[in-house]
Amino acid sequence: MTPRPLLDPRSWWADAVTGERLLLAGKTAAAAVLAWYLAPLVPLASSEYSYYAPLGVLVSMYPTVARSAMSGAQAILGLAVGIGLGLGSLALVGAGMPRGAAVAVVIGLGVLLSGVRALGVGRDWVAIAALFVLLLGGADPDGYSISYLFTMAFGVLVGVAVNLLVFPPLRVRTADRRLTQLRDDLVSDLDEMARALAHRQFDPHRAGAATQNLARTLDSVRAEVDASDESRRYNPRGRGVRDQGALHRRRLDTLAASAEATRTLTVALTRLLTDAGVDARLPGGARTALADAIAAQSRLIEAPFDGSDGPLAEAADTLDRYIDSLGRSEVATTVETLDGWDAAISLRRMTEASREFAGR
Repeated sequence: MTPRPLLDPRSWWADAVTGERLLLAGKTAAAAVLAWYLAPLVPLASSEYSYYAPLGVLVSMYPTVARSAMSGAQAILGLAVGIGLGLGSLALVGAGMPRGAAVAVVIGLGVLLSGVRALGVGRDWVAIAALFVLLLGGADPDGYSISYLFTMAFGVLVGVAVNLLVFPPLRVRTADRRLTQLRDDLVSDLDEMARALAHRQFDPHRAGAATQNLARTLDSVRAEVDASDESRRYNPRGRGVRDQGALHRRRLDTLAASAEATRTLTVALTRLLTDAGVDARLPGGARTALADAIAAQSRLIEAPFDGSDGPLAEAADTLDRYIDSLGRSEVATTVETLDGWDAAISLRRMTEASREFAGR
């Protein structure tokens, strides 16, 4: 699997134009228009600041309902802190501080407060809100501040409501697909490793690159499983798939353990096969047995979870044959063959990791 270049416009377009992203864009646009038209009805807020309502929608629209609610609340909290800072700076201006100095003070303090992690995404709004109050508050800073805060809060409520009521996103199937892709990538890497080993064509650079790609895939799948868990929270559509979260986690743990074992197996094979004296470290019979054990492990990971213990028994048997071949080797006790035992340990870890969820 070759990673896509960062500057490839096709990859950007593929990331942007997905079904989930199109749905989010449509809901955000509709919610912004709705908030714009309803903003004049917000109590205690002036209708001339209705444009803040669509902004509130933007800060609260995320791919999951839980993230929308959390981010919206954090944005409003950050706004409140910034508005308080802006009103304080106006008091300083009223006491005689030059407005330029007040701008410097409000920006400096706003940036400092933006370091408070508890504010979450609201950290980005502290300095902005403070500066807006200082520069745009005019003759009625209190009225402006109330309108600013209330209208933004109304936009956040509209955004969260629309996200909750209109096809609330549920990423369970996406997590299933990504876990399956990770499994397939792992199977492909092990199959290629077994073939290369059997035909004496093992390329350490190619194997190392495949392992790095597998690690990147694992990171992205882990993020997708996290997003799947988050998408079920506060989501009425998530009631029927609550058990999927635990299953996804167990599948992820299984595949992650197998991926880590594949990495250590690649390291062991690289040390075994890239220097002189390969046949001394890994005699021909042991090489063939190791290739068979790797191929059997690949079939175990790929096998459907149907209650059959055939693939598991095959993986265990072929690994035992490889271990026996190492034990019969004349150089089995030398330091040079320890990597051969490391390979066996890696395969044993894969077998145990795959025992419960092979093929799922």
